[in-house]
Amino acid sequence: MENTNNNPLVCFFDSGIGGLSLLYECVRILPRVDFTYFADNYRMPYGSLTHEKMLEYVDEAFSFIAAQNPAATVVACNTVTAQCVNYLRQKYKFNIVGIQPAIKPAAARGGKCLVLATPSTAQSQSLNLLAERYGCGVTEIHACPDLAAYIENNIANLSEKEVQKLLPQIEADSVVLGCTHYVFIKEIITDFYNCPVFDGIEGTAAHLAEILGIFDHRAQRGQKISFKGGDFTKNRVIFNRILVEKGHLSQNIEI
Repeated sequence: MENTNNNPLVCFFDSGIGGLSLLYECVRILPRVDFTYFADNYRMPYGSLTHEKMLEYVDEAFSFIAAQNPAATVVACNTVTAQCVNYLRQKYKFNIVGIQPAIKPAAARGGKCLVLATPSTAQSQSLNLLAERYGCGVTEIHACPDLAAYIENNIANLSEKEVQKLLPQIEADSVVLGCTHYVFIKEIITDFYNCPVFDGIEGTAAHLAEILGIFDHRAQRGQKISFKGGDFTKNRVIFNRILVEKGHLSQNIEI
């Protein structure tokens, strides 16, 4: 007889709070999946780390994640996806989903497509190949060295004026967010460039759902969502804030 009390577990990894918006989307579309969110807030921003140091930190986190025996893990950090995901997939046996900037739909609109990213992501081969393949020849990648750290450290009191100082003064017909931290300032970026802004959240969540398949096992309990590593209290508070803002208040979620 099938054990209807077991929900598959999906682990998340991010350098800080950036992946919480992606976590929300996955929770929303996969109500019979448990999630554990691992973060490394105290050592972010990852976008300024050397490749060797980043691999060291990521390996440390994934050793812990592997011990949870997850059905899949989501790398909710664009920088880690760009720099480490191939290494992680070779080393670990569980499914690993990495977030990718939504260049293809943004560039398809025509005109100049601007990709905002951390320095490490902006310099990565994977992002530049993505822009070459789907960027329609009109995609420009620009690094924002201090933006992710500003968002992480000021999430409770983000200043539109301070954010604007950290954005490149460039005209664009579409903007792609190449860092999940930037999702928290999506409205500011939209107003600043006065054009549509794209992120990879919905596409990544859909990819995870495709990998997991349909878990229509009629579980007798709801989701369990836990937070590990880094400033787990802060991450939990911000995630609860997202739930409230989205109106996703469910008795079937245990945090």
